[in-house]
Amino acid sequence: MSCTGYAKVAHTVHMSALGLPGYHLHAAYAGDWHLSPTEVFPTVVGDLDSSGSLNAQVLVLLAERLRAKAVFQTQQSKFLTWQFDGEYRGDDYTATLTLGNPDLIGESVIMVAHFLQSLTHRLVLGGELVYHRRPGEEGAILTLAGKYSAVHWVATLNVGSGGAHASYYHRANEQVQVGVEFEANTRLQDTTFSFGYHLTLPQANMVFRGLVDSNWCVGAVLEKKMPPLPVTLALGAFLNHWRNRSHCGFSVTVG
Repeated sequence: MSCTGYAKVAHTVHMSALGLPGYHLHAAYAGDWHLSPTEVFPTVVGDLDSSGSLNAQVLVLLAERLRAKAVFQTQQSKFLTWQFDGEYRGDDYTATLTLGNPDLIGESVIMVAHFLQSLTHRLVLGGELVYHRRPGEEGAILTLAGKYSAVHWVATLNVGSGGAHASYYHRANEQVQVGVEFEANTRLQDTTFSFGYHLTLPQANMVFRGLVDSNWCVGAVLEKKMPPLPVTLALGAFLNHWRNRSHCGFSVTVG
């Protein structure tokens, strides 16, 4: 555990032929407690655009095993989402409780409970319970989940009353990664299969990612670093064959 804090501010200008240009202010603060390279407490992240919409997230450490998170989202100064999470990490299990848009006056809430148990160092089993309540409507959905992690691949399976979801990820080598995903939604009577890949070319400072699914949607992103300058150029394109729609764009990241 180390003690170093820092703050960061960034600015983004968005221009598109499909809509009005926009401006985003990004701010982040990381506190003094570093439990690991990816866990810093407290952490505050916010994004404010030119229309007054705000996305903010606060992560705090209540105890050695207990973490709490709050998420707020507004649209032009009107609250859209407020969410509170609590997570407890045991020696070989994790339990999480999430409250979404709790409203005591309107008697409405969305509650999500997760529990994951490690049976071995490779096999993890668990479940998810989603409960929602609002005036005139109440329901719950239970989903069972499993994950198996090998040296070069990971497989997951989720099965519940709403459908099923399965995925497989394989790391062939340091340059090539591939993955497949299958999702069946019983409520919408829809089934989707997708394939994705990640190709790294370190000698050319390039990363290429692509995706194609059973709805004949194809997308790809090419990222190119420009050393010695701290600049990354990204080119992206998306094509939906059935609806005859396509999008393309580029971005420049400094830092």
